[in-house]
Amino acid sequence: MRLPVTVKALIAALALIAMASPIAFAVQPDEILDDPVLEAQAREISAELRCLVCQNQSIDDSDAPLAHDLRLLVRERLKAGDDEQAVIDFIVARYGEFVLLRPRFSAKTYLLWLAPLLLLGGGGYLAFRLFARPEGESVAHPAPLSREEEEQLQRIFDESKG
Repeated sequence: MRLPVTVKALIAALALIAMASPIAFAVQPDEILDDPVLEAQAREISAELRCLVCQNQSIDDSDAPLAHDLRLLVRERLKAGDDEQAVIDFIVARYGEFVLLRPRFSAKTYLLWLAPLLLLGGGGYLAFRLFARPEGESVAHPAPLSREEEEQLQRIFDESKG
């Protein structure tokens, strides 16, 4: 039984709505600030903070109770007059650097930021050392066999024939 194209499109649209709904409803209507400028700042800050329960989502995308509490805290700090950096510093002071989706470059996180460069450089050096040929050695012209090596090779060849 083949479904008409319109029914397929309707099913696809419903599936997309169902998949997007948890993200769309993460920020509850009662959380939204009346001031659109402050609400935009709150959304911007919330997008930079990690949900400590989900750990792979921002608090803006998460519907976990702790994410809800953090969103309310961000909005309270903004209403109290804090700027974006002050709000982020306040949250980091309470929950640690882990709460940032993009950690800051500091003495605590320099290894996190520099590790990819160090690994890439170390891998390049190791590859160079492993695959570099000693000076004067050529792949195209190997050294000729000595007389003893030729005789040994001939004996092996004769033994394998007979």
